[in-house]
Amino acid sequence: MAEHTSSSITVEAAPNEVMAVIADFDRYPEWTGEVKEAEVLAKDDQGRAAQVRLVLDAGAIKDDHTLAYTWSDAGDTVSWSLVKSQMLRQLDGSYSLAPAAGGKHTEVTYQLTVDVKIPMLGMIKRKAEKVVIDRALAGLKKRVEGGAAPDAPAK
Repeated sequence: MAEHTSSSITVEAAPNEVMAVIADFDRYPEWTGEVKEAEVLAKDDQGRAAQVRLVLDAGAIKDDHTLAYTWSDAGDTVSWSLVKSQMLRQLDGSYSLAPAAGGKHTEVTYQLTVDVKIPMLGMIKRKAEKVVIDRALAGLKKRVEGGAAPDAPAK
């Protein structure tokens, strides 16, 4: 079984506000940094994204992939898995939200498992996953709390 990487951050907003930003795929290019295009290909019976095509440009990794999304009934978790990709063999992840500070804040945990088609040392893969997670969480926090796109990555 593949190892996963996870990290958490506290966002100063209620869980439903955080999930609304996570679910708004059309706006991902505005705040995620790496996602250059996002297109919802299919929706579930509740109108939530079920399949999304993402064009990613993360420096060394450029990819056009499609992910399948599953949403929890409680509205506190969304998970995804890879449908197709040019560079990836596996991409499984999730956002899990837990209320904090009496529901005024949200603890967001992002978990990610990535396997690329090209050979890569496990340690390097985990480091890349950690960078993706940390940037995504920082961008999400900034987007939810301030409505602004994250700062450009440091060179």
